[in-house]
Amino acid sequence: MMASIFLISSNTNIEPYPVYPIGMSVIAGALQQAGHEVIQYDMLAHSSSLEILHEKIMAVRPDYVGISIRNVDNVDSFTSHTNKYIFKVRQIVETVKKQNIPVIAGGAGFSLLPDEILDYIGADYGIVGEGEMKMVRLIKLLEKGGNAPRIYGPEEGLSGGNIKFPLWSPELLKYYIAESGVANVQTKRGCEHCCAYCTYPYLEGRKMRLRPPEKVVDEIEMLCSYGADNLFFTDSVFNDRSGHYLQVAEEIIRRRLDIKWCAFFQPQPIESDEIDLLKRSGMQAMEVGTDATSDTTLKGLHKSFTFDEVMDFNEKCVAKKVPCAHFVIFGGPDESMETVHEGIENMNKLRSCVVFPFSGIRMHKGTPLFTRAVKEGVIRSGQSLLEPVYYFSPLLDKDEMNDALIKGFKKRRDRLFPPDEGQQRINIMKKFGFRGILWDQLIKF
Repeated sequence: MMASIFLISSNTNIEPYPVYPIGMSVIAGALQQAGHEVIQYDMLAHSSSLEILHEKIMAVRPDYVGISIRNVDNVDSFTSHTNKYIFKVRQIVETVKKQNIPVIAGGAGFSLLPDEILDYIGADYGIVGEGEMKMVRLIKLLEKGGNAPRIYGPEEGLSGGNIKFPLWSPELLKYYIAESGVANVQTKRGCEHCCAYCTYPYLEGRKMRLRPPEKVVDEIEMLCSYGADNLFFTDSVFNDRSGHYLQVAEEIIRRRLDIKWCAFFQPQPIESDEIDLLKRSGMQAMEVGTDATSDTTLKGLHKSFTFDEVMDFNEKCVAKKVPCAHFVIFGGPDESMETVHEGIENMNKLRSCVVFPFSGIRMHKGTPLFTRAVKEGVIRSGQSLLEPVYYFSPLLDKDEMNDALIKGFKKRRDRLFPPDEGQQRINIMKKFGFRGILWDQLIKF
C-alpha cells in the first residue's frame, strides 16, 4: 500500500557552511523506490519557520512524518550551552503532533542517544543507524497495522553496491549551491579505524563498504548537471587503505569532469604521484584528521600514526601546493600541561596549513573514551549525555590549558582558536562573495 511520507531535515546549523541534507534524500530515494509518495522539506531552506512548516503539512496532510536529526549539539565546549539543537527538534515534533500524524525520528545525531532523544522530543518511533531499508520496513509494518518496535535498532548494513542513490531535490540543491557553493557525496560507509572517541564505527560499522566508483561518479555527473562544481566527500576517511579513493579519482579523470573537491584524510603515508592523481581529478584541499598534537596524546586517542608522520604528510602536501586543514583536540587522554605546550609547538611547526584546535572531547556511550572516563571518575556510567559532557584529562586544569592555547596561537591568522574565531573569519569571507570551504584562503605557499 502506498503511503504519503513527509521528510524533514531539522538541521539549521550553517557553520562552517550550510550542508545539503543527504541523509534525508537517501531515505527519500528508498521510500520512492518502494512505491511511496515522498515530500522532502528542509527547515534551513525555509527560514527555520515553524509556521511555514505547519502550513505545508496542513496542505499535504501526509500519513507519516520522518525527521532527520544530524547533530545533537555543536561539540564545542566553549559555546555548546547556547546551541539547543534538540530543543528545536522538539518544537518541530510538537508542530507535527498537533495534526495527529505519526512521527519517526532518525539520523546520525538521533542514533547516538536514541532512547533519551525519543523521550525528550516526543516522537512515536525511532530508527538507529543506517535507515533506508529500516524506514521502508517500518512503514510497511505500520500500514499493515502491525506492532512496530518503538526503536528500530542497529543491524548489518547494506553492501557497497546496494547503498541507495539519494533522491536529490533540485530545489534544495539550488539553495545549497547558492548558499555554500558545495555539494556533498558519499563514496563509502564504515570506518576501519579505532579512534577512542569516535562514533563512526557504531553508526556505520567497522567494515568498509565501498560504493562502485562508476556509481559515485554517475552521481557527481548528475550534481554537475544542476550546477554543482565544488564537492565535499563526506566519508569518515576518504583515503582508505584499499585505494578505493584513487579509483574514484581515476574515474573522475576518465570522464573529464571539471570539478573541485575536498575530503577528510587521515595523515597516513601517501606518495607524491598519488597526490598528483588526486589533483588532476580536482582535489582542491584536504581536511586532515590529525586529532592530537603529540605522540603521547595520539596514543591516548588510539591513533595509528605518529606526529613525525603528520609532519611528513603535511610536507608532501606543501610540496604539491595542496592546502591542508588539521583538526586537533587538546585535553584528551594523557594530556598534561607539558604535552599542551609540546602540542602548540608542534602545530606551529606545520608549514603552509590551517589548524583548527578544539578544547575537550564530547563524550558518547559505547566509545573507549567513555569507558575510560568512567574508570577515571570523570563521568558516571549511567549519566545522561543529552546535555553535552566533555572529557578533559585529569592531569591538567582546563582553564590553564585554554589560556595557553589562546596565547600560543594568538599571533597566527591560520591557527583558529577559539573555534568561533575561525567561524567569524569565514563569515567575513562569505560577505565578500567567497564560496566553498573558505579556510584555504588563509594559506599562502
